[in-house]
Amino acid sequence: MPRSSKSKLPKPTAAELDLLRVMWQLGPSTVKDVHQARLCEKPDLAYATVLRLMQVMHGKGLLARDESQRSHVYAAAHAQDRLQTNLLRELIHKAFAGSGKDLVLSALNTHVTAGERAEIRRFLEETDDE
Repeated sequence: MPRSSKSKLPKPTAAELDLLRVMWQLGPSTVKDVHQARLCEKPDLAYATVLRLMQVMHGKGLLARDESQRSHVYAAAHAQDRLQTNLLRELIHKAFAGSGKDLVLSALNTHVTAGERAEIRRFLEETDDE
């Protein structure tokens, strides 16, 4: 796939990413399904807010919509790993001058627990053996 087509993925806002995480977990869902799933974390979240956000996301190309049923069924239009990789590539380019190493070192210094470090160490040792 040419590099230019990778960069043309839509860029979700923080609120859109929150809904995408739910959509990736649930799979194809109605607005009601997504609203119910989000109520656990945000009990004051209005159904109309979720509906409006999902409609905007559909317009941006973040969600696909099946209108064949009375209640429209939405699904993530892009695979989780593909969209996350695209966002990460952009972050590395913008915030770390293109250095993946600098991103990793920054994350290791500030956002990784001891248990996660041990897991990363095991992963690195396993991939060194290959």
